[in-house]
Amino acid sequence: LKPVVAVENVCAWPNLTVLQDGTIVATIHNRPSHLKEPADVECWASEDEGRTWARRGMPAPRDNDRVARGNVAAGLAANGDLIVITSGWSDPVSETRGSIVEPLVSRSTDGGRTWTIDDGAFLAEWPIVGPGQKRRYLVPFGDILPGSDGALRVAMYGGQMGVTVVYRSEDDGKTWDKPTAINPNAKIHEPAFFHLGKGKWLLAARFDGLDLYTSDDDAGTWTRRQQLTGRQQHPGHLMRLKDGRVLLTYGNRLEPKGIDVRFSDDEGASWGDPLRVADFQ
Repeated sequence: LKPVVAVENVCAWPNLTVLQDGTIVATIHNRPSHLKEPADVECWASEDEGRTWARRGMPAPRDNDRVARGNVAAGLAANGDLIVITSGWSDPVSETRGSIVEPLVSRSTDGGRTWTIDDGAFLAEWPIVGPGQKRRYLVPFGDILPGSDGALRVAMYGGQMGVTVVYRSEDDGKTWDKPTAINPNAKIHEPAFFHLGKGKWLLAARFDGLDLYTSDDDAGTWTRRQQLTGRQQHPGHLMRLKDGRVLLTYGNRLEPKGIDVRFSDDEGASWGDPLRVADFQ
């Protein structure tokens, strides 16, 4: 594989979405930092299978001159609209980075060129908020995907609290509520999920490496099945290949650093040995 630099001078968490016409849209944090400076979220597109890229639009401009927008989830609505959910940090230049800002739901009907932005789409508060606790916002991650019931799902995690949940939308991404926790007793982050079909889901969540969770009731409840990767081997992404196998892709932060993959030919019950697809040396 020959690496291609898609966008110069940016960093972190790109999400790739294939539009109905075959265009690949990359939703990215547009600064060269790990959410440590004010930033926006942009969409770049490739019409030649990833060889070249051009900027299309900005689904989430920063709220003010201090906020860093950069945590993203993206996917397609049933009608083909591109949906991007973003959060970020209120004060990225401070030692604590401030607090997680309210998620925005951005929708494009023209492939990412123009956007409508809704800052009130998340109806539910922090899923485990109790008496005297402040409302907390969550961090979106990964793909926005439909379940077997047609409702969209997005996975989000809870910053310092460590709770990871799945939100549902029954109106094609306009509003989101009814969050369910993946594992209320575990601090897991960066949840990457995939709908196998017929209400069966896989989810790879970052603990130290990646842990595999499964759901047989359309992302309503989840069970931890196994550890997928070792320490410092994260975050992950799951997808199905044309030959039917499930592909897990993840970053390997151990020397020699790179991108590794594992394959499953039995819907995630077992996985082959890791293979290196990109080396950072």
